[in-house]
Amino acid sequence: MNVIRVEDLRFKYRRAERYSLKDISFTVKRGELLGIIGPSGSGKSTLCLTLNGIIPNSIKGEFEGEVVITDPRTGEEYNTKETPVPTLSTIVGLVLQNPESQLFNMTVEEEIAFGLENLGLERNEILRRLRWALEVTGLRGLEKEFPPNLSGGQQQRLAIAAVLAMEPSIIVLDEPTSQLDPVGKQEVLGLVSLLNREHGITVVLVEHHTDYILRYADRVIVMDRGEIVLQGAPKEVAEEADTLRRLGVKLPPALEVSHELKKRGVLGETVLTPEELLSRIGRPSR
Repeated sequence: MNVIRVEDLRFKYRRAERYSLKDISFTVKRGELLGIIGPSGSGKSTLCLTLNGIIPNSIKGEFEGEVVITDPRTGEEYNTKETPVPTLSTIVGLVLQNPESQLFNMTVEEEIAFGLENLGLERNEILRRLRWALEVTGLRGLEKEFPPNLSGGQQQRLAIAAVLAMEPSIIVLDEPTSQLDPVGKQEVLGLVSLLNREHGITVVLVEHHTDYILRYADRVIVMDRGEIVLQGAPKEVAEEADTLRRLGVKLPPALEVSHELKKRGVLGETVLTPEELLSRIGRPSR
């Protein structure tokens, strides 16, 4: 089942001279982890805002094409142009790159419960979801903490917990590790893998950490200047290392080395991880 369908999407912000998105078409299957990479200014964040209806419902501009979300629990389809953002937020959760822009309550538990209270849920249901979100994000024991006192990784996990409590079937994350140190990055990316692999949540992840995307994504989209320039399985995208480098996408060291060795005839294929590279060095190409 496709839970996201984007067809011929074009969008230009008000008073902008150029389109931020041009002729974007793709689908996302239920349970898939879709990675989106590309240079700054390529339209990745704008695309994220179209997936839960913030564009065009809250942020206006010239919007063409279709973005259709399917709730896998009911099979019902929602066209984002016609569906209110609060309705879409129970299906598609959005996590921004700066967690501080999403956190505004006085305690961790109040932050997670805020959206649930606005849904008018009963107290027992709120408590059930609160406990589950705390558990899955590793924040249990921090319920009474003031969010600004948390580490960067904890703040981002809190932003994810607040989204998870709404029980969306799809989570869109826009560069969630861009402001984190290496420990925080591993915390958040580990959580993303957990949500996708063990909890079956469909994930759309915009991330500069291409090593993670190429290692764990089921499919990768590469954007440049508002357009999709490459899309396919990680191995297929990795074979276009020269194009990625030209676009300014930082390649993982293992990919850089294996791509060069492939050019020299030492390897028969491009590999994505250090483990793969080490296992193939010295093996003659076929």
